[in-house]
Amino acid sequence: MSATAIIVILIGIAIIMALAFYATKLVRRLKYQNQLRDAAVQKRVDRIDESIITIAKAMQQEQCPLSEGCLRIVVLLDHRPESVEYDYAKDYPAMHEMYDKIKHMPTHENRKKFPKKKIREMDKEREGYEASMKDTIQADVERLLKRFVE
Repeated sequence: MSATAIIVILIGIAIIMALAFYATKLVRRLKYQNQLRDAAVQKRVDRIDESIITIAKAMQQEQCPLSEGCLRIVVLLDHRPESVEYDYAKDYPAMHEMYDKIKHMPTHENRKKFPKKKIREMDKEREGYEASMKDTIQADVERLLKRFVE
């Protein structure tokens, strides 16, 4: 075999080794980035779950209006990663029903844009829903806490 052929083969081997080293480095970097992303997603899910538990316990102890708790919990459930594939409305139908009934009502600063009479009417409507759905919502809260606390 000629010296030129040996040099070409050695250069080829060197290039292949350099590419293999670079590919290994990229795979390790990708694995590390995936671990960081997974940890960040898990941290976010843990914060969401903690908020769900806190609100549900407040609802259970009547420290939070049922309507407000339903609004907040349904939104939080929708922000969990598996909500794309999983329908929480099947597990907590009363909470979702309350959410659907009151989601159009203004909150926070938006309430100030309405006349006081209209606000009172909406509050009365919301309180009526809370009174009529109290038992079913509390049953949903119990199921929710069993799922997220245990």
